[in-house]
Amino acid sequence: MIADSPELVYAVPRQLLIVGSGWRGVRSDDVEEILARIDRDGDFYPRPAAEADTTIKQIIPYLVLRDGERIFLMKRTKAGGDARLHDHFSVGVGGHMNPGDESVLAGLRREWREELVADFVPAFEFLGLLNDDEVEVGRHHLGLVYLADAAGRSVAVRETHKLSGSFETLEVVNAAYDRMETWSQLVLDALADRTFSAPSESHE
Repeated sequence: MIADSPELVYAVPRQLLIVGSGWRGVRSDDVEEILARIDRDGDFYPRPAAEADTTIKQIIPYLVLRDGERIFLMKRTKAGGDARLHDHFSVGVGGHMNPGDESVLAGLRREWREELVADFVPAFEFLGLLNDDEVEVGRHHLGLVYLADAAGRSVAVRETHKLSGSFETLEVVNAAYDRMETWSQLVLDALADRTFSAPSESHE
């Protein structure tokens, strides 16, 4: 019996994206060249090899979904694929880019369909690049953070054995801060002083 082939994930050489020790958090200034390199210089790698190679950064579209002033808050179960994230809370919907994803935004739309139950696809507003080399999972990934608004429409988690999720007030979200994956903490920090506005689609 032939074993299943490993998942292929999109990644870019780290040296093309990160200078020196890089940055920690969400960066929105001077990112145009990095975005161009993500589009131009990446390739698909077997996921097990990519997870062991810190010379490349796997590219992750990462969506923060809101409904007005509430944020979609999720909790990962032990059935999820990455043990490093088990039992952590998250405000980010997304995942790896795979063959067939023509762009980061196309990968995000696919993740939307695969991870959520919703009868609409929102406009996605690009927020910035997310990096954190201080934790193991962060050293292997670079996030492209987007915002979107459900605007009163119903959204639910599709794979309920892996995740639970619901729209919660900022008070509830902030109460879970210490139990969040690091990326979600950094995104919330970046959003702390931001006034939400109607999203406009950007970065194809």
